[in-house]
Amino acid sequence: MIDYKDSGVNIDSGNRAVELMKAHVKKTYTEGVFGDIGLFSGGFSLREFKDMEDPILLASTDGVGTKLLIAQKMDRHNTVGIDLVAMCVNDLICQGAKPLFFLDYIGADKIIPERIEKIVEGVANACVESGCALIGGETAELPGMYAKDEYDLAGFSVGIVERKNIIDGQNIKEGNVVIGLKSSGLHSNGYSLARKLFLEVLKMDLEDTFPGTDSKVGEVLLTPTKLYVKTILYLIEKYNILGIANITGGGLVENVPRILPEGLTAKLEENTWEKPVVFDEIISSKLVERDELFRAFNMGVGMVLIVDREKAEEIVEDINKNTSDTAYIIGNIVKGEEVSII
Repeated sequence: MIDYKDSGVNIDSGNRAVELMKAHVKKTYTEGVFGDIGLFSGGFSLREFKDMEDPILLASTDGVGTKLLIAQKMDRHNTVGIDLVAMCVNDLICQGAKPLFFLDYIGADKIIPERIEKIVEGVANACVESGCALIGGETAELPGMYAKDEYDLAGFSVGIVERKNIIDGQNIKEGNVVIGLKSSGLHSNGYSLARKLFLEVLKMDLEDTFPGTDSKVGEVLLTPTKLYVKTILYLIEKYNILGIANITGGGLVENVPRILPEGLTAKLEENTWEKPVVFDEIISSKLVERDELFRAFNMGVGMVLIVDREKAEEIVEDINKNTSDTAYIIGNIVKGEEVSII
């Protein structure tokens, strides 16, 4: 006689993981949450938005990528949940949507309840900071699908925006100014290249001290993705933001053009913004071509705003004075096809 546990699936561990995460999930609940954890689906009421003329729901999904391998090797799991939420909600706010709710998926070779709790703790903390509710998810124990101690994450977020207020970049014109919001580090992109550079080519150990810091290499590489929700929602209430781009895979050179009208591009000046220390080390290694750096990494700019020239300095000053973000004027919108970084 054999049972499910003999095949590698421990139902009791899955149930314990759910019990451990309940407190973290409930702290994210907002007024719109309908139902409770344990039901077959998560519910969210739109009653508070009944005064909107033409509400549009926007949705985003993403993962964390091979940054998870760093977390698994370090056995530190309380930050990757922040990355998961950030990669989704930072996309939503590019069109001016207020995040409403979030769902997660965790697939692992083995359910270790305390590890799952740490992951969900990060998810919940990021949801609280972003003002959205964690209303559901799935934890799957899949022996044979993943290597020992490996897991993968996927996230799904939904937001709401008034149709007339959607930010789509269609009013961007030549002469507009590009504002960059500082990134916290690599965020959650380019980790296959970063791991190869630091761990294989430069032979760094995750427990080594990262050059120029008092932190371990692994800690620097696990720095969570910056959440920009509060800052962007604050700005769109006060200013006419013409376009917003989340700088993820593809970097500045591929993400900024996504919001620009045909025939326009951006001319950026690299010396106008400060880079986190991880990029200084990548650059000083002289092992990656400059063009590749700006395609693989955010290079210190995690979010881009396009605004009218007359308001640019005021907006930057407002961000630096009244939010947790750091902003720089990093370039202009010009005629052309390809982003240039000088």
